[in-house]
Amino acid sequence: MLIGNPRGNYRFVPGIAPFSSAVIADPGYEIVHARLRELTPLEPGFAHLDRCLQAASRPRTALCGVHLRIPKPLTSQAFDEFNRPYIEGLRAWGLDVDGANPVARTNVALAVNPPAQACLAGFFYTVPASDAHPTFVVSGTPEVQARSAAGRQIVAPGEVSPAAMRLKAQCVLEVLEKRLSELEMNWDAVLSVNLYTTADIHALLPTLLLPAMGRAGRGGINWYYARPPVQELELEIDLFTVRQQVVV
Repeated sequence: MLIGNPRGNYRFVPGIAPFSSAVIADPGYEIVHARLRELTPLEPGFAHLDRCLQAASRPRTALCGVHLRIPKPLTSQAFDEFNRPYIEGLRAWGLDVDGANPVARTNVALAVNPPAQACLAGFFYTVPASDAHPTFVVSGTPEVQARSAAGRQIVAPGEVSPAAMRLKAQCVLEVLEKRLSELEMNWDAVLSVNLYTTADIHALLPTLLLPAMGRAGRGGINWYYARPPVQELELEIDLFTVRQQVVV
């Protein structure tokens, strides 16, 4: 179910406390992707983000997505502890919508040359636009079948065999297709696909991933040698479609 965020000029699919599942710009607006030239620790990174929004004459509420990088995958407890100040920071900016976090997020651990601390890698924000083409962002999606108070139901936790990776990829693709449907979009509307794993999934590209993505796969897949933010997860994919990308 899409929830309106008129102060940010976008709608979002509710997710969990740290992030929404997906966002799409309102009619008359589009989403811009800003990539930081260098990974920047969170506090100065968000200060820089704030200045970029001001320079674009956009309010803080226009922020609709972030890409984070962390030093290594965390335990579930450490992940929750990491999220608390992050969530509080977004609330302090007044970004909550009826108690829900509308901002999409991808948060992964680089396996080579990781940062020494959590960093901001990029962000997304809305701007006015006359063109009606939809722009959207789907949060990083790992191989989690369900979430409950008891924890995450991970597909083949910690396994990286070819059979396990196929099951994980199938799960991720199913969730991504659901997210696109919730945005009233499909794979044909996707322009950018980012994949995060350190496992060998070459065999899955022609047999599963690219066929499932259809026309979106023609633009290629950006493969980051990285892992999802929680231990025992091995695969994550995010999607977005924008017309403007800037380096800041």
